[in-house]
Amino acid sequence: MSETELSVICKNCGSEVSPYVTECPYCGARLRKRAPKLERRGDGLEPKPRRRPASRLLRLPELRGWLAAPGAQRPYATAAAILGSAALLLVEQASGATLAGVGGLTVPVHGEWWRLLTAPFAYVDVGYLFVVAVGLALFGVAVERRLGSAATALLLPACGALGMLAASGIAGAQGDIVTIGGGNGMALGAVAAWFAIRRAEAHHAVDQDYDRIGVAVAAAVLLALPIFESHADVFAGLVGGAVGGLAGLAASALRHDVP
Repeated sequence: MSETELSVICKNCGSEVSPYVTECPYCGARLRKRAPKLERRGDGLEPKPRRRPASRLLRLPELRGWLAAPGAQRPYATAAAILGSAALLLVEQASGATLAGVGGLTVPVHGEWWRLLTAPFAYVDVGYLFVVAVGLALFGVAVERRLGSAATALLLPACGALGMLAASGIAGAQGDIVTIGGGNGMALGAVAAWFAIRRAEAHHAVDQDYDRIGVAVAAAVLLALPIFESHADVFAGLVGGAVGGLAGLAASALRHDVP
């Protein structure tokens, strides 16, 4: 057996423990779901080499199983955010209305603060909506599975509205006259919230890994939307992501405090 296989470091207490146990004998933290399988090599037994797990960013079989399970909570909040945006886009396309006409945020605001809530759902471009919808489908559903529909129904609009508030404040300070819309703040909030929650989950088990590169790519695509879409705002995305990340950290702390 190689030297690197002689022990495992517990992420909870830092102790070196046997690689053949599932829980740390010092603090009780969960190390792995099951002990490694052994195979005979020569005169001794050695653990079978572990295969690198597939990316856990997109776990479609698990998602399908969750949605199909009897009594499983459906992702109503995430679906409402996507379908509501699509309905507004259809209305805008059918009526020929402008982005401001379907709830986009105009700067200066002139007292129409209700647009902070409607702007994250207002689009004029199908491509922009598609990218945001994919981000919400991947990460918003995963967040809703962990936090529930009620919390997610508060989190997503909060990420979008606070992002719009920051974007309007910065645009107003610069003297710009613009119309802002779209849910890049909501989608980045979902990504950041999922990352914070998933990172906390992985901290308590050695074999609970996740695809950091996939998360980084998704966040980079959403952050780059303002380059290709004139109505998307980078500050709305950044602030929305920050709100989602803080919410994910708070949710993780509360979940681990509950016995």
